[in-house]
Amino acid sequence: MNGVALNNVSNSLIVRDVLDNGLRILTERMTQVRSISIGVWLTRGSRHETAERSGIAHFVEHMLFKGTSTRTAEDIAQQIDSIGGQLDAFTAKEYASYYIKVLDEHLPLAMDILSDIVRNPAFSPEDVEREKKVVLEEIKMVEDTPDDLVHELFTQGFWENHPLGRPILGTRETVESFTVGSLRGYFKNAYTARNLIVSAVGNLEHDRVRELVMEKFGSLTEPGESCYDEAPRVVPRFSCAARSSSRAICASASAAIRRITATGTRATC
Repeated sequence: MNGVALNNVSNSLIVRDVLDNGLRILTERMTQVRSISIGVWLTRGSRHETAERSGIAHFVEHMLFKGTSTRTAEDIAQQIDSIGGQLDAFTAKEYASYYIKVLDEHLPLAMDILSDIVRNPAFSPEDVEREKKVVLEEIKMVEDTPDDLVHELFTQGFWENHPLGRPILGTRETVESFTVGSLRGYFKNAYTARNLIVSAVGNLEHDRVRELVMEKFGSLTEPGESCYDEAPRVVPRFSCAARSSSRAICASASAAIRRITATGTRATC
């Protein structure tokens, strides 16, 4: 049996496995249901981007739904709909995820579609340009939503000059700078076996899942490139944009924080 199986969790129905190429598999068997959820998790997110490529992880996630070398975006949607499945994805600060929920009998097709999406994206120049407009609209929506905007402003100040402080969506300037070449370059270096985890839960057999994963992902051998993963440095500070009647309070609070900083007290995250 290739790979190393590590059943190192307390529940015997949960199995962890590692293929020879470094890709990890995690399954949990639930015999009381007739469905299966499969996810491909990428251990790369916005914190692993340079300032010049801010937002590229999220943009690539969008592009993976625009078709592959053998399926159009419409083909993907129709195949998922034809089996009553649900396909979705998201990008976070430290990872991205692509997942499908289907009935257990449709496991092979679900794995085929999911692997095709994350291994063979088309990156058509026309789709790239169209998707830029979509992402730019998302950025505008955040700017028009106070509770989203205040969170972005907070993280920018809390993790100043660090990738964790930058928005997952990127900025207008970085998004408009993306090209087919830069997207393909990021994809080639990030979507490698050692950066991927395939998880599945539901009415399944681990060996069958492993067999399908080996068939679809076993040929992944690209080593990829190292990424920026430095821990953020948090500096206590007070930021205030207030009307004149509140400036005295802001100044007092700011002075208090400077005194705390001078005595060596610091915030941690």
